[in-house]
Amino acid sequence: MKHYDKEFDDIRPFYDSEIPDAMKRIVNSEAFPLIASWVFPDMEFKEVIQLMLSFDNIEQFQKDVMIPVNEQVIKRSIDEFTYHGLERLDPKKQYLFVSNHRDIMLDACLLNYILLSNGHHTSQITFGANLMYPGVVTDIGKSNKMFKVERGGKMRDFYLSSLLLSKYIRNTIVDQKESVWIAQRNGRTKDGIDHTEPALINMFSLSKKCDKILSISELHIVPVSLSYEWECCDILKAIELYESRHERYVKKPGEDLNSILTGVLQPKGRVNFTFCPEISETELRKFENYTKKDYYREVAALIDRRINSAYMLTPNNYIAHDIRYGQRKYSKYYTKEQYNRFVEHAKKLDEYDVNEPNVLMDIFLGIYSNPINSQQK
Repeated sequence: MKHYDKEFDDIRPFYDSEIPDAMKRIVNSEAFPLIASWVFPDMEFKEVIQLMLSFDNIEQFQKDVMIPVNEQVIKRSIDEFTYHGLERLDPKKQYLFVSNHRDIMLDACLLNYILLSNGHHTSQITFGANLMYPGVVTDIGKSNKMFKVERGGKMRDFYLSSLLLSKYIRNTIVDQKESVWIAQRNGRTKDGIDHTEPALINMFSLSKKCDKILSISELHIVPVSLSYEWECCDILKAIELYESRHERYVKKPGEDLNSILTGVLQPKGRVNFTFCPEISETELRKFENYTKKDYYREVAALIDRRINSAYMLTPNNYIAHDIRYGQRKYSKYYTKEQYNRFVEHAKKLDEYDVNEPNVLMDIFLGIYSNPINSQQK
């Protein structure tokens, strides 16, 4: 990895020269024995330590650790892993992958697994500052090309951090010749509605205000549509949405880590990634005479249409939609056994003592049924 200007030091991933020290910290962490046994079940613990301490660059770490990590996730929790549209990507070209976001860790990690397994260079990955606390998670993340994204804060601080992020993304793609993955919105989609925030398009443009078309086109945006048959952390997401209806939701200590572990370990059924067609300069030129505000909204809507139309619907989506709207409209898309399995899973909500269980159930059903509504639009 090339070296960045010092202005990016607070957010960038590790350089290759920083990998050996990071590996030492990882193997000396309390969590490492458990991580090692899960990722390398057939290796002696001492062998895993030797392997980790042998790395002196990011590419080694990604090939010898992150590929096995993803293979274990697929083997242990995914029934069928598919991807489409990879032929649309030029291995010699850099892209800005704008993706719907369903799981804290797996969305970007599985994307990089697809790229690396098919002869493409891996992408740098955005990682929320709320997860970048000192420790093994951050060391693993920054060794896996993750860079920090600040969220919230006072207006001026938020603008400055957004400008820095915009400059970093452009520098990474245009100058450093590396791809970047970023979610279409701030945080995971928790209600099943995949929507790109126009503010994200605005952020991309901050680092090149002189030409609103070129500022987007030179980033080579590729929308990525990902879908999980069993939504990662679906019960936890429903509870969070329920509790945040009337007041700001405050995360409990360790909640983010719990979501990461739940997402990795929870059975996910069928998982699909689709690389959609790139947002071309020709398409962007159609919005040339729009105001900037309308331009950002139209570009976001264009990304939405690609992500939502490519979303892979499964029996769970159809079952939830029929239950939520009291119908049998989609009954041909699922069996009685699949229906009963979904209903049994939904009964886990009964473990939570809430005042309005029907509201909680509707929120849960929305996680699975809303993708159908989005496609129908």
